[in-house]
Amino acid sequence: MNTTTATEPWQEEDVDLLTESAFGYCIIVWNDEVNSFHWVIETLMEVCGHTLEQAEQCALIIHHNGKYAVKEGSFDVLKPMCEAITERGINATIEQHAKS
Repeated sequence: MNTTTATEPWQEEDVDLLTESAFGYCIIVWNDEVNSFHWVIETLMEVCGHTLEQAEQCALIIHHNGKYAVKEGSFDVLKPMCEAITERGINATIEQHAKS
C-alpha cells in the first residue's frame, strides 16, 4: 500500500556535508613573486604526481589565494615531498588538518 501523496511540491535543499579526511596532514604551497607558473606546475607534476591539469589549477589557486593545500597524506609520506618542493626554491610547509 502506497501512502505518499503528490500534493507537496518538490523542494531541493542545500546541505553542507562535513567529512573527516582520512589523512591528517597536507602540504601547503605558498605564493611568491620569484617562481614562475611553469616551475611550480613542473614541480607539482614531478614531486606530487599531479596531472598537468591538476598542477595548473593548483598554481592558479596559489597565485590568487596566496597558498593552497596541494597534497594530503600521512606526515611520513608528505615530508620528503615537501623537502623536494622547498629544495626547488618553492616555499612549502606541512600542516595538520584542523579537527572539526
